[in-house]
Amino acid sequence: MFRFCTCFRRRRRRRSAWHEYRVCCFFRRRFRPVSTDPPEAIRKEFEEYADAGGVMGVRELAEFLAEVQGEPTDSGTAQAIIDDAREAKPLKVFQKKKGLSLDAFYGFLFSDDNAAHRPDGVSQDMTAPLAHYFIYTGHNSYLTGNQISSLCSDEPVIKALKNGVRVIELDLWPNKTHTDIDVLHGGTLTQPVKLIKCLTSIKKFAFVASEYPVIITFEDHLTAELQAVVARMLTETFGAMLFTSDSKSLENFPSPEALKRRIIISTKPPKEYLESSSKVSKEEDEEQKGGEVKPWSGELSDHEDKPTDIQQQVSDQLDREEEDQIVAPEYKSLIGIAAKKLKSDLGAALKIDPHSVSRLSLSELALEKATDSHATELVRFTQKNLLRIYPKGTRVTSSNYKPLLAWAHGAQMVALNMQGHGKALWLMQGMFRANGGCGYVKKPDRLLKNDDPNDVFDPKAELKVKKILKVRVYTGDGWRFDFDKHHFDPYSPPDFYTRVGIAGVEADTVKMEETHAIEDDWTPVWDEGFEFRLRVPELALLRIEVYEHDLSDPDDFAGQTCLPVWELRTGIRSVKLCDHEGETLPSVKLLMRFDIIDVA
Repeated sequence: MFRFCTCFRRRRRRRSAWHEYRVCCFFRRRFRPVSTDPPEAIRKEFEEYADAGGVMGVRELAEFLAEVQGEPTDSGTAQAIIDDAREAKPLKVFQKKKGLSLDAFYGFLFSDDNAAHRPDGVSQDMTAPLAHYFIYTGHNSYLTGNQISSLCSDEPVIKALKNGVRVIELDLWPNKTHTDIDVLHGGTLTQPVKLIKCLTSIKKFAFVASEYPVIITFEDHLTAELQAVVARMLTETFGAMLFTSDSKSLENFPSPEALKRRIIISTKPPKEYLESSSKVSKEEDEEQKGGEVKPWSGELSDHEDKPTDIQQQVSDQLDREEEDQIVAPEYKSLIGIAAKKLKSDLGAALKIDPHSVSRLSLSELALEKATDSHATELVRFTQKNLLRIYPKGTRVTSSNYKPLLAWAHGAQMVALNMQGHGKALWLMQGMFRANGGCGYVKKPDRLLKNDDPNDVFDPKAELKVKKILKVRVYTGDGWRFDFDKHHFDPYSPPDFYTRVGIAGVEADTVKMEETHAIEDDWTPVWDEGFEFRLRVPELALLRIEVYEHDLSDPDDFAGQTCLPVWELRTGIRSVKLCDHEGETLPSVKLLMRFDIIDVA
């Protein structure tokens, strides 16, 4: 069943309402009624396919769907759209003749069924090893706010899982009496939450949004006795859901399909935390000499400074253990994905072991350096192993870095602060709208090509243009239903404009282009086009943002979305916008056109 735009009938009823704004106590400004007529470009498109009576029947609609929308359609599909128009019965949208009027056609174009990106379920092969997928990954998943003093809770974990995040990070510390395990950001003022509460919530919500595996990464600062307590919690909470391996190491990772509805524990062998907390790597020295101040990070094992008292606390705890007691065997046996420690030689860490796979972590700063000196080694390493990237330690406000550099070099677990709303997180949300929103997106073939060791993808190399994306922004509507009439401007209707751009490999990433602002109009018509030349379209994300122009203050945010180019539906499409946090706005949509041209 095709459902027409939910605000279609509402905007018909309010067509004649004049807009009045109070300027001062005695004066009011009146603005023309909201126009809900189709833009001239849409009218011309309709007239090109409609019959002589101004009706688009089954045959005409099928032709439009095939030629403009790129969807070869049988008469049954076209008839279903027309039947839906009859059931909707908005004013004058359905003709007595069996077909769509101009208004009905316009309503169909704005409908959710005609969306530019429609999550129709998993569409990619899910039987390849885990290393062949980008995985929706969170950083310090338990924090509700900043990295220094916010509350730790299971609520952010629940929200992340509901949104499709597949990698949850928990930092494990002894409680004050050393009898239980707290989850908190060590060395800060964050208030702890009990580990068992987080695990219980993970079990309840792990597979609400996706059936594909959830990976829990532990930063473990525990004694052997408390490791054993964690092992009991894990087995009692998850039982058969836990993935474990009979062999000492995995030669290859299983596939997401084979791991459906499984929970995977990933951490370093606990002894390595002692090593990494008792000495500072050469890489860390270099970062500090470069002026990067890192008072803390929550990534003890990955060579970020920790406060001296925390280092001493961990060291003292572990020094009290005998060598054969450092690792609780029942805890170690539950580690499904072993992580290895990065030593001073990155080149050595990126060497591939043909007999085992592992996970390596790098900070965003270490990644930036690595892409300059070891770009192809990173790509080759991630064809078999997992690479996790995490925010630098100075992001105390839970801000984020742009994830495209990591994805372009094959990193699967690009960890962002899910509470750090903004443009970086919009890119993350855009990437994982792909493949049905299941939290796993298959990496492009060029990142997986390994038949020739000397022919490994280098995202910084000079690349040929593969496709041209043409984008046209026609119009928008819905703000008047979702916002108070004074939200954008107290004295007049808003002056909206749209920005469009590409985020991808360095050569494809371009400055956002924008339409002109339409003054005093809740239903602006821009009808402006843009063109983007793409070298790696499989990694290109289309950024769309709408703002309200303001002469004296910063422009007001009015909605955004980010869409995977490789899953865009071509033709004239509706585009739903989201708020600053990534939640879909109930009514706000744009009407746009997308054409993708192959370049020989």
